[in-house]
Amino acid sequence: MAKVLFINPVIRQDDQPRHVPYGMALLVAIAEKAGHKVQVFDANAWRPADQVLKDALGADEWDLIATGGFITSYGYIKKVVKYAHHICPNSLIVAGGGFLTAIPHDIMKLLPEIDIGVVGEGFSTFPEILEKVDRKDYDWSGVKGIIWRDRGGHAHLNLERPLLEDLDSLPYPAWEAFPLNIYFRNSSLLLSEEAMLSRRRLDITASHGCPYGCCFCFHLGLSGELETVETPARREVIFTRKRKIRWHSPKYVASLAKYARQRFKVDFISILDENFIGLNRYTQGQWMTKFCDLWIKEGLQPHCTREGKPHDAKNCNGVHWGATAHVTLVDAQTLKRLREIGCSHLDYGLESFSDQILKSITKGATSEMNERAVKLTLEAGIRPVPNQIIGFPEESFDSIRANVLAWERLGIQTYPFLATPYPGSEWYFKYKRQILAQYNGNLEAFLLDLGDATKLTAVISNNFNGIELLGLRELMVNRDIRRINQYEQIWKKNRRSSR
Repeated sequence: MAKVLFINPVIRQDDQPRHVPYGMALLVAIAEKAGHKVQVFDANAWRPADQVLKDALGADEWDLIATGGFITSYGYIKKVVKYAHHICPNSLIVAGGGFLTAIPHDIMKLLPEIDIGVVGEGFSTFPEILEKVDRKDYDWSGVKGIIWRDRGGHAHLNLERPLLEDLDSLPYPAWEAFPLNIYFRNSSLLLSEEAMLSRRRLDITASHGCPYGCCFCFHLGLSGELETVETPARREVIFTRKRKIRWHSPKYVASLAKYARQRFKVDFISILDENFIGLNRYTQGQWMTKFCDLWIKEGLQPHCTREGKPHDAKNCNGVHWGATAHVTLVDAQTLKRLREIGCSHLDYGLESFSDQILKSITKGATSEMNERAVKLTLEAGIRPVPNQIIGFPEESFDSIRANVLAWERLGIQTYPFLATPYPGSEWYFKYKRQILAQYNGNLEAFLLDLGDATKLTAVISNNFNGIELLGLRELMVNRDIRRINQYEQIWKKNRRSSR
């Protein structure tokens, strides 16, 4: 069987390692279940010196070296594949994840060391690659869901891979293959009291996909939106408006949480779906009802929520949890029920309190819905996490003021992200020429500059430059409407004089 080395790249160099890579942990479990010999080098957890990474690569005769992740990890992935190519010349180098799926031809050109790129979901693709490696069959032309390099170095994109229909067929993630002691030290998340006091947190995914088509959201090929098309030059990846939402059964999710509790003694679980509350809509409420019943049946309900007492981290038995939500999909009854079984926070992508902005980004919500969801969530005893973004193409002084005034009404304290046109988003393809112009036409310079959207990168606002957005954000956070109004007059004067 194949010897496989997984390398988890550094994700946010300026932050602590907080999340075991769920997708990679599933692929490790799949490979181990098939009998392959698997090792994991978790650079994100260990933050190693380059020599340590080189030593790991040279520690064995690997048949396959696998890495990948979000586009924000591009810089470290570049280092991994470069070292792997020189230290392990006989190893097959495979990369996947969102960083490659969105722009496969570009990535294969920028990183010539990659032999195979997994495009989209890898649950079926990766084991097929391993089977072919076992057989020493290196004809990749018939493998769906990959881009591969021939002996001449030319990249070929194959047909897309159909999505896995039965998510419950997946094994539990191989959390034990990662240095959990490091991740547990960084369990605390400033999202709710229970999350902040957590000492042993793990993340799970209950569903894949979201029905909404927000312009800023980048696609990973997990929602049925990815297709490949033939062009005169070559086959290309495109992202459509099609959506195919898939989910685990309530039993799988509750049983997985119970497993995490029993084996790893977790006290908190983050459910990292794109839109967890969407399960209420997709199943007419049936999924969430069964999930709540099973959470209690499996003994996961925290005593404090069951008995209506304040949370006591030292003596609390059970598992608190947090998840993602969309403002159009919550109601008082569901929120009350979720709180009863231990939900401590819901992460909302509010984006803006300007109806004009919400319409322009096809959010599928209004400012009134945003405010309603925040109030309902607070009334249920759950903390709403109000994610906001500024710097949209249609951002204006009116939309900026609308945000600040809503924060005042609702008592919100937030630090907005900056609109970032990640590869794979509608904005990236629409504004690509404008984006690259800000990096002298150098795509890799843009990729290396990408962070977690708190940092200024490519600006796509029609009205504000980067310096203005940074300054306006500080004024917003300080609720300084007076200076925002003052700068608007200066801005208008400068606009008139430049005509």
